[in-house]
Amino acid sequence: MKNIIKIKRYISPCGVLMLGSFGDKLCMCDWQVERHRDHVANRLKRILCAEFEEGTSDVIEQAIRELDEFFAGKRKEFDVPLLFVGTDFQKKVWNYLLTVPFGKTISYGEMAANIGMPKGARAVANANGANSMSIFAPCHRIIGSNKSLTGYRGGLEAKEYLLKLENVIL
Repeated sequence: MKNIIKIKRYISPCGVLMLGSFGDKLCMCDWQVERHRDHVANRLKRILCAEFEEGTSDVIEQAIRELDEFFAGKRKEFDVPLLFVGTDFQKKVWNYLLTVPFGKTISYGEMAANIGMPKGARAVANANGANSMSIFAPCHRIIGSNKSLTGYRGGLEAKEYLLKLENVIL
């Protein structure tokens, strides 16, 4: 018997997201356009021994309400329970993302130093790239050391949109 990951599309002002819940936690908020999206889907299915099933759940509906409020400028922090699915290192990086405040940015290098890996900027960038919880674990707030908007799963236009929504001066 396979476990089930409920999935539902969410149309945001800057792109289509696929929301996924496993049990009573959100396990996915991933950009539809992203060319590596299958990697996230396959990782979730493999580690959770699960299949996707279109539908909704209480946690997906909560995520939708919170995203609506965020995009309307009425929410700066999220309360939805998250389930990070990845390696221990990836989880460490993704949990650190939760500490980067609304309206602030840091570089990949600063983030690496803050988690005790001063030479690990590239590893941190790769873990950010594998983040299946966009917006909720705000990898859009991590930028290049020269303040440039570097790679983002939803595309640089979406990253720029999200940072402007948070009143970050680019």
